Amino acid sequence: MNFLYNGQITRPEEAVISAFDHGFLYGMGLFETFRTYNGVPWLLDKHAARLAQGCERLGIRYVPDLAHMRKSVAELLAANGLEDGYIRWSVSAGAGEIGLPADAYGEPNEIAYAKPLAPDDPSARKGKTLRLLRLPRSTPEGDIRLKSFHYMNNINAKRELTSSGARPGTEGLFLNREGHVVEGMVSNVFWIKDGVLFTPAASTGPLEGITREFVLALATEMGIQTEQGSYEWDRLLYADEVFLTNSIQEIVPVTKVENAEGRGLNPGGCNSVGVITYNLMHAYREAGERSAQPQ
Repeated sequence: MNFLYNGQITRPEEAVISAFDHGFLYGMGLFETFRTYNGVPWLLDKHAARLAQGCERLGIRYVPDLAHMRKSVAELLAANGLEDGYIRWSVSAGAGEIGLPADAYGEPNEIAYAKPLAPDDPSARKGKTLRLLRLPRSTPEGDIRLKSFHYMNNINAKRELTSSGARPGTEGLFLNREGHVVEGMVSNVFWIKDGVLFTPAASTGPLEGITREFVLALATEMGIQTEQGSYEWDRLLYADEVFLTNSIQEIVPVTKVENAEGRGLNPGGCNSVGVITYNLMHAYREAGERSAQPQ
């Protein structure tokens, strides 16, 4: 797939990045993933704001320009023959000397990728399995978790699932070292008990997902009580409904929660999507599609 490198459409065989880029040498880089509806990036202002805040924390002199990002996404989709797509917008610190710098990075690299979205209708979504990981969630590199290039913890978790015989498509559930639920490998985690929507608080160490925040606000608009806190993982075993969120897959129902050995239960005692999850899935999709309609 063609990608954008510092604003220029670039073919894969032309890809070049400096061996001295501190994104490569030290993992000093951030990225955002988002999708489009009818070619329009969804929640782009929220993603850009988080990217700007992260760059400021890392000392990367990069301020996202929304107009530039929208234009670039349109060019990227066209260059790959896509009406809609999965977009990854990355900012790498740029080239520097070997060694730990004291000064800010003044010449970052901007790289954007696109790939097709899998066909998906919320009404036809089948539930995922969520399996407890033995590997704990790593602590954030700073005071909050950034969506950074550091993904070793997630990759090791994926390998744990594969080696333990988990079914393809299973999501891994991270706990922190205190034993509290944090998040999935590529998702935030929610569950419903007695009509209340629960999710781990930011203090447990998750990435505070853009979709997570939107779903919490959406639930409140729909009259659903929400609660954030520190929870033991067996709360999910006995939940009425469980679902996952991320910016590409939106809201994904969970129809089985397993321990690390693969033994588990079906939330609510059944293998179907719960009513509250179903309503949230459709409300979320409607909001995304509505945002792409001409004003």
